[in-house]
Amino acid sequence: MSSSTATIRTQWLNPIGNKLAIPGRSNHFRGRWKLISRRNFAVNKTVATGTSIMTPSVVAVSSQGLQQLPFKPEGYNYWKWRSYRIHYVEKGEGFPIVLIHGFASSSFHWRYNIPELAKRYKVYALDLLGFGWSEKTLIDYDALLWRDQVVDFLKEIVKQPAVLVGNSLGGFTTLLAAAALPDKIRGVSLLNSAGRFGDDVSTTDKTEESALHKFIVKPMEEIFQRVVVRSAFWITMQPDQIEAVLKSGVYRNHSNVNDYLINSILRPAADPNAYEVYYRLLKQLMSNPTKYTLDSVLSQLSCPLLLLWGDLDPWVHDRAKPNRIKDFYPNTSLVNLQAGHYPQDEVPEQVNKALLDWLSTLASEI
Repeated sequence: MSSSTATIRTQWLNPIGNKLAIPGRSNHFRGRWKLISRRNFAVNKTVATGTSIMTPSVVAVSSQGLQQLPFKPEGYNYWKWRSYRIHYVEKGEGFPIVLIHGFASSSFHWRYNIPELAKRYKVYALDLLGFGWSEKTLIDYDALLWRDQVVDFLKEIVKQPAVLVGNSLGGFTTLLAAAALPDKIRGVSLLNSAGRFGDDVSTTDKTEESALHKFIVKPMEEIFQRVVVRSAFWITMQPDQIEAVLKSGVYRNHSNVNDYLINSILRPAADPNAYEVYYRLLKQLMSNPTKYTLDSVLSQLSCPLLLLWGDLDPWVHDRAKPNRIKDFYPNTSLVNLQAGHYPQDEVPEQVNKALLDWLSTLASEI
């Protein structure tokens, strides 16, 4: 299917110091700008209007001096998949590399990787359905849904063999896609990937539900879960709270925790369906399915695998996980990094170098 460049649908906010400039809505402010603090911005739920807190094309550098992908509130390119609007970034020329983000993230989380990789390769960064700038459709989400999205993206947009790179949830998605399309995948790289081995997944005895539990207890549990998740969503999706979470250990080095990063998380949360999608995603993750495990997917893999692992990740409690993957799948290279859950954004220079070095070893494959 053909892709098209998005048009601007909303206005954006311009940062002035620690305040934000927004268009005045009253007659007194018509045609002018007024300042509000970041805190009031969140409390007043200005974020829910679909606005942004950055100018449309911010070009900056990381603490390591790397070029940054310009931030565009309207996004880059869009693709129609199963009637859903899917966002993706496309840069460079050459052999294709496809980047897949993690949970509650977007293609902009590869901001320091895309420009560098695009100097030698054609780089795509895809927003999974329900995340980032892609549509927030109200459906039941599942790992196989994202797998199918990536597979179809490779068939309809990339249209040639590629290397897949995925972080967190996107890492497990790339494994599923690679297993489903082995003839088209020349290599896979995982950065602090989601997924567990089969012997780590607890199983429960699913006896037949009683009428009391099915019609009274279960609905009440869901109502309670919705109240808790809704409260957590609105509290968490404030600039100060996002920054606090990222600096709590998710990023051990805080140099790249800035307005660009915070805004790339805030803006998708402004979508009217964002809360419901967030709830459905969490519900799916908490359901703890047992049929998708690392060992079951790795056993279907047939290409070289690179692990770029942030050893200081507070969200991956199994410190032996990368070594277990390597032991299970011998065609694996492992690079340990002193970083948290998002090494591609925290230590992008090291990730870029490791990726480029590894890609050079695949010359005969690509």
